[in-house]
Amino acid sequence: MSTVVIVGANRGIGFELARQFKDRGESVVAVCRKASDELVELEVEVIEGVDVTSERSLARLVNAIGSRTIDVLVNNAGVLSDESLIDLDVDRMRRQFEVNSLGPLRVTAALRGNFKNGSKVAIVTSRMGSIEDNTSGGRYGYRMSKAAVNMAGRSLSHDLKEAGVAVVVLHPGFVRTDMTGQQGLIDPPESAAGLIARIDELTLKTTGTFRHTNGETLPW
Repeated sequence: MSTVVIVGANRGIGFELARQFKDRGESVVAVCRKASDELVELEVEVIEGVDVTSERSLARLVNAIGSRTIDVLVNNAGVLSDESLIDLDVDRMRRQFEVNSLGPLRVTAALRGNFKNGSKVAIVTSRMGSIEDNTSGGRYGYRMSKAAVNMAGRSLSHDLKEAGVAVVVLHPGFVRTDMTGQQGLIDPPESAAGLIARIDELTLKTTGTFRHTNGETLPW
């Protein structure tokens, strides 16, 4: 049985990851700011009150995990808003950087002492952070914050490789969730199943890659 820590597990893709990992027999630790009713009913370990932008919250997370080994860490917490040249709300953009870019880096750094040789770190990002794939513009805060976390993931793959820890940056697909206003091409169960498959196949030989939930390798 592996220990899987999922940050941002209260709903949507994060909840589905928790459910599917639990269903296959893993020990799941679901981390969130506030647990949803469905997460409570899932009967996995829940660590509430964790805001990835808060040092105090991260200290609480570290204390709650204790000395346990983390086999898989999934950084899934994220926010989305829509900025254009006409509406450059810098405060909203800054919030997306704090959560989407710095959040996964801060969580991974805080928990690095819980990794062992063979542990894996997954960062749920978006292909909207791909510079080459940007063919429509707009969404400045979200695109820029995801491009930044993609770079963080690549750097983590180098910095953690000597410790035997592999890192992957994952696009979940265009998923029908509350974040997307229930618009999308696939539902959370399908997305989560693909993400888990990508995490399962991750090795040190493929560390630092940018993958679609369907298995495609994405351009940076």
